[in-house]
Amino acid sequence: MHDPRHDKLARQLISHSVSLQAGENILFDLYDTPLEMGIALIRAAREAGGVPHVQVHDARLTRELQMGATEAQYEDCSVVQMNLIERMQAYIAIRGSHNITESSDVPTDRMKLVTSKMRPVMNHRVQKTKWCVLRWPSPSMAQLSNMSTEAFEEFYYRVCLLDYAALAPGMKALETLMDETKDVHITGPGTDLRFCIAGIQSEACGGEKNIPDGECFTAPVKESVEGVVSYNAPTIYQGIAFDSVRLEFSNGKIIKATANNTEAINRILDSDEGARYVGEFAIGFNREVLHPMRDILFDEKIAGSFHFTPGQAYEGKTDNGNRSQIHWDLVCIQRPDYGGGEISFDGKLIRKDGKFVLPELESLN
Repeated sequence: MHDPRHDKLARQLISHSVSLQAGENILFDLYDTPLEMGIALIRAAREAGGVPHVQVHDARLTRELQMGATEAQYEDCSVVQMNLIERMQAYIAIRGSHNITESSDVPTDRMKLVTSKMRPVMNHRVQKTKWCVLRWPSPSMAQLSNMSTEAFEEFYYRVCLLDYAALAPGMKALETLMDETKDVHITGPGTDLRFCIAGIQSEACGGEKNIPDGECFTAPVKESVEGVVSYNAPTIYQGIAFDSVRLEFSNGKIIKATANNTEAINRILDSDEGARYVGEFAIGFNREVLHPMRDILFDEKIAGSFHFTPGQAYEGKTDNGNRSQIHWDLVCIQRPDYGGGEISFDGKLIRKDGKFVLPELESLN
């Protein structure tokens, strides 16, 4: 059934998120997404004068391929996908999931093989195209949010169609402040974390790279991280659910990692040398996203949160040089209902209990 919200979202993605221009090629990667949304994207791309290309994926087929993954198979897959992405000027992925733990039983060595072989394709997409990634609402997501399917759909469109342009002045002020900052200190229940961001630029995100959006990110100087961080948002990575993640750092490296599944978290952090160093630090401020739902594209934007990410840094102005096949956004919420907490830049309080205290940043509250 046609839903006019499909058209509205598609047009926002094409015009605002990737600013598709006449004659540009765009690839749509659709994972467990209704055909109606794919059709809306194709039509919106054509309206803008762009040239649409589509790949349709199913999580169960992807899992079956990964279960028997071989070096030769995924080397060929990487070549084919690189050949395709190199011809694209823009890229949009819509990632639905009928079962968010579909890949949880893929053997670790097979998953490692797949991610390492496909990493160059992802790097090219991130560095060389105008891209945006978003989720598609599903009953499983509604369930994780403790909402009815209808209520979650309403929430989804409200969040995704937020007036991101209205956040621009506050986001720019936060970006400038982070660019000028040398030392960061974060405290809260089970958290006392210090690191340096001097010389590494930041980037404010308002609906271009992700939908939903609302964050400003940079990276710590690789070996500067000291202390401990306790994350209070549940997470899922490589199909495995994690709770109560706690990381201890020395000279930038994670020297101790515990969670409800300590063995699994350490297995992931031992994937390669860069997995125990941090590639991203970001502050989230989407006022419509308040509670975690084990979906990182939503959870990392939670109002009053920050995320501190083991693994690969984003190449470009926010790069601290860390390289890894892992990029695991782990989230801590600092609003009072989640235990509170403070963020200070160069000894000056910036955010207390999830609310910015500087006048130029108050519009982000």
